[in-house]
Amino acid sequence: MGKTSLIFIGIVACLVSIASATPGIATFYKSYVPSACFGNKPQGNMIAAAGDALWKNGKNCGKTFTVKCTGSPNAVPNPCTGKNVTVKIVDHCPGPGCKSTLDLSQEAFAIIANPVAGIINIDYKKIKVGNAKDEV
Repeated sequence: MGKTSLIFIGIVACLVSIASATPGIATFYKSYVPSACFGNKPQGNMIAAAGDALWKNGKNCGKTFTVKCTGSPNAVPNPCTGKNVTVKIVDHCPGPGCKSTLDLSQEAFAIIANPVAGIINIDYKKIKVGNAKDEV
């Protein structure tokens, strides 16, 4: 396979990955235990609470998602770092108080955005395990 073909395949793979991401909103929280999924058992700090749209009666407990900041809905200019973060769903962020799709741990939020922003636009994607056909 030629160098041009490999570059083309790489570009297509990146576009497919981006196209399959779902837009949402992220905030962050600081108190991780207890959680709705794991009770008092700590799960580290690369974690998130699922908003009502992702909670699905706990079906996403323990599932992992890749999250990327895409911008800010408020006045904070350029909050995104350009990095992605992978988080595990450990809790529920119920509405109407929770305004986000994913309420990230403060540490996870800081990897993808400046915490001063407080709320960011995101793209997220569930990481599939094996041949699982999970729905977001």
